Amino acid sequence: MTSRRDVLRAGVALSAALATPALAGQALAADPVFAPSPGDWRRFTLTTRIAPKRPAGSTGGLQAWVPLPSIEEAAWIRPGDARWTTNAASATIERDAAYGAAMLHLVWADDEAAPKAEVVSSAALRDRAVALAGPGAAQPLTDAQRQLYLRPTALIPTDGIVRETADRITAGADGDLAKARAIYEWVVLNTFRDAAVRGCGLGDIATMLQTGYLGGKCADLNALYVGLARASGIPARDVYGLRVAPSRFGYKSLGANSPTVTKAQHCRAEVHLAGFGWVPVDPADVRKVALEEPPGQLALDDPKVAAARGGLFGAWEGNWIAYNDAHDVVLPGSTGPALAFLMYPQAEVAGGRLDCLDADTFAYSLDAAEISV
Repeated sequence: MTSRRDVLRAGVALSAALATPALAGQALAADPVFAPSPGDWRRFTLTTRIAPKRPAGSTGGLQAWVPLPSIEEAAWIRPGDARWTTNAASATIERDAAYGAAMLHLVWADDEAAPKAEVVSSAALRDRAVALAGPGAAQPLTDAQRQLYLRPTALIPTDGIVRETADRITAGADGDLAKARAIYEWVVLNTFRDAAVRGCGLGDIATMLQTGYLGGKCADLNALYVGLARASGIPARDVYGLRVAPSRFGYKSLGANSPTVTKAQHCRAEVHLAGFGWVPVDPADVRKVALEEPPGQLALDDPKVAAARGGLFGAWEGNWIAYNDAHDVVLPGSTGPALAFLMYPQAEVAGGRLDCLDADTFAYSLDAAEISV
């Protein structure tokens, strides 16, 4: 187990390396830079095609839910309209009551032999970076928003072992920014990306801490960050979405490297700090770089990992469309259980829900394209 002293020492060492001109010059000369910065807007379309297959023996009751971009932030994302073609008997845009997550709800007639739909949504995106040298005049959260982003969810409790762990990590940290950074460094140092996990993971953070198995993917590692932040009294949220373009900084692991983005789902995290507003953080992507960036299995002190680690506290790249920040999502019209999060197309028949992580059997596909603004 890495101690908090080791976390702080690593953070200081990283900061010193980045602040030393000679070392910084060597890094810039030899390695790709990871430094997202607000610039020009880019517009993307996202086409979701679904043709849900009724399991053998099932009849009637076929419906589906397609997530739509519904996060709107003036600094980095502007969702556009959605349009669709379908042979469903009804198609309506619905929103989750608690978080406002948008989805297209499709219901097919019982005698429809070949159910299908094509949904085209769009969003304008750009890089984001929050200046953390000193607080500004960022809009504070309302009381209702603060309560929403501090409250526990089914898989992200804020008491018990989560609170105990958060207290250990942040002991001695002066202020929310220092606490948020300490939690980020702890997650980076103590977790790992487990390539065997299906999809983006479950986000069951209490089980992770109780078992001591801190491997997972973005929905696990970033949920751990969110839970630890909330347990420390700092509003935080997971944001669920999809990579739609390659990384401009040369990181193969941090972009969608094909127009087909069926398996490019990725969730990110944000923490809300007084004077700064929503601050982007993504410790899961640091661990993705370490595992996947060629040639693979990179150490945390590898220059490419160090650059991503430094950049992903306070910035992220605008090659990713955000769907929503919803948890414990009750799908309208569904007879099944609530979803931990809505990041994949969903469908169910009278006999139960289809496997959203098996796109070929489900079946669905997603394609992204950049268009002129």
